[in-house]
This record gives sequence, C-alpha cells and structure tokens, in this order.
Amino acid sequence: MDITQQQYALHKNMDEAESKLCKQIQQYWTGLGFTFTSCVAVPWSAVFVSWCLKQAGATAEEFRFAQSHSKFVYAAIANAQQNRGVFRGRQITEYAPKLGDILHNNRGGNTFTYAYAKAHEGYESHSAIVIEVGEDNKGKYALTIGGNEGDSIRVKEIRLDKNGFVKQRTANPFISIIENLK
Repeated sequence: MDITQQQYALHKNMDEAESKLCKQIQQYWTGLGFTFTSCVAVPWSAVFVSWCLKQAGATAEEFRFAQSHSKFVYAAIANAQQNRGVFRGRQITEYAPKLGDILHNNRGGNTFTYAYAKAHEGYESHSAIVIEVGEDNKGKYALTIGGNEGDSIRVKEIRLDKNGFVKQRTANPFISIIENLK
C-alpha cells in the first residue's frame, strides 16, 4: 500500500504522455518482465497493480502478475475456491474491503459478474488498490488508487454500506475484491 501511495504522490495530476510518468510506466512494464510499447496506446492499469504488489513483496507464486486484470482475478478466485494462497477473489456481497485489497470492476460499459470472472480468464475490466477504509458524514467509504484512470494515477472514493460492503453501482459495476492476506 505504501508503494501505491508513493506512486500517487510522485505522479498525481500528470498525464501518461508526460515524460516523468511515461518513464515510470515503462518501468512498470519492464520491472515485471513485460515488453513495453507505449504509454498511451496500451492500457497499463493491470501492470500498475501488478508492479505495486511486486514492489510490496508479492511473489509470482503468490500473485499472477499480468497485463490484464481478468488474469490475476481469475487466479485469485481459484485460490478462494480452493482455500489456498494469500490473494483470494471474493464476492463484493460477502466480503468487506480492507487496506491492501484490490477492488475489481467493469469498464467500457460491460456488466461482467463474479460468476463470469470465475469462469473466464479474459475480458475487459479494471482494478485499483484499497488505501483507506473509513467513515465520514455520508457513511462508510474506501479510497482506492489505480493506474491509467483518466490517463494518470488517481484516487477514487467508493461508498460502502453500513456493514462495510461495497455499494454496487449501475455504470461499470463492481465484480470482485481480491483479499490480500499477505
């Protein structure tokens, strides 16, 4: 989580095409052993999440570092189903997010579900790392940091219900939460 917050502090309000952030995006790719091609033409959000987890100490045996969110979510759901591993894909209706977890959602207007994610390794989606869980005058919330959000690294507020579960939304609904037991 500290790694994620450092990346946000260093690059907030920068566009992916700006030299400083573009150089860091290249490091996200190459630091995972992936081929870097472009800061703007290729989505880099899954690589951002993967890189942050690797920097925080996750190993390839523990987390499936990937260029697509659906790949590491698929592996994490399998872990949960088999009650193994330190990264486990949970349903948003059955698990309340905590610090260091990964919140996974649809993008591009898709409406994939947890059941779909459990059965499919490839589909368009997005995820971000939970950096804060709290309560304010509007109720419970979580803050996440994600890469390639509006072509930058950004913080988002996610509203939670009174029990701390993610409130589902209509546009780009949430799919799952990867519980981080590490």
